[in-house]
Amino acid sequence: MRYGEEEIEKAQLEAWPNNHPENDYQVSIEFPEFTCKCPRSGYPDFATIRIKYVPDKYVIELKSLKLFLNKYRERYISHEDATNEIFNALKEALKPKHLEVIGDFTPRGNVKTVIRIAF
Repeated sequence: MRYGEEEIEKAQLEAWPNNHPENDYQVSIEFPEFTCKCPRSGYPDFATIRIKYVPDKYVIELKSLKLFLNKYRERYISHEDATNEIFNALKEALKPKHLEVIGDFTPRGNVKTVIRIAF
């Protein structure tokens, strides 16, 4: 196993203290190379994952997020489940004031799917 694969395998989301909790500011993150596999066919699915949140006490450490999202590339998981899992993991790790996760999946078989979860 290569060192990058080892890092991805053991990846965990890491929350850092928000140094400006008195300010309501929005963090926008885009991950344009998300991949997973269709649970039925095994074909690869490609997406852009968009994350927007207003931090409270914590912000996400970006390398941990990148490695966490790369854990999905060999998983057989639906678009809906992948997007919901990402949302729930970020909600639990950060406990933000606001969170939105969008899974914008590339069309396959002439079907495009966009999953949006927010609170």
